[in-house]
Amino acid sequence: MDNQHSCIRIANGLSKSHMVDARCISGDPLAKPSGTVYLLKFVRKNNRQLHKATILKGGKRKSNKAPRFVKGFQLFDKVVYERKECFIFGRRSSGYFDLRLLDGTKVHASASWKKLKRVEHASTLLIERRKGDSSPTFALA
Repeated sequence: MDNQHSCIRIANGLSKSHMVDARCISGDPLAKPSGTVYLLKFVRKNNRQLHKATILKGGKRKSNKAPRFVKGFQLFDKVVYERKECFIFGRRSSGYFDLRLLDGTKVHASASWKKLKRVEHASTLLIERRKGDSSPTFALA
């Protein structure tokens, strides 16, 4: 099946990319691309480690969970910071957040909650909309 799509791509003089292959599979290789790419990422909902490694006196185990909401924001909320959409990848009880894009690019290591505006609540599927012909991940392939 891949051979057929490769032949279609070569016959139409198209470059090798993920987006072009998708158009060949759809049956319309010469369709005009919209110029928008959606980057999707699945993320966890809960912390994996329930207790701290060191056990306190009396055999008590200290919880390893940070508070879910800090200043009304939670992990993986989509927010706007200085006119740029990004996601919360780290939260601190002081109200400062680690902001990143889905490809891991840091927008700000410690942004104040006062400068953030929530666009979407967190879910297990994060969606980032980008302008361009192809995702940078597939451009290298």
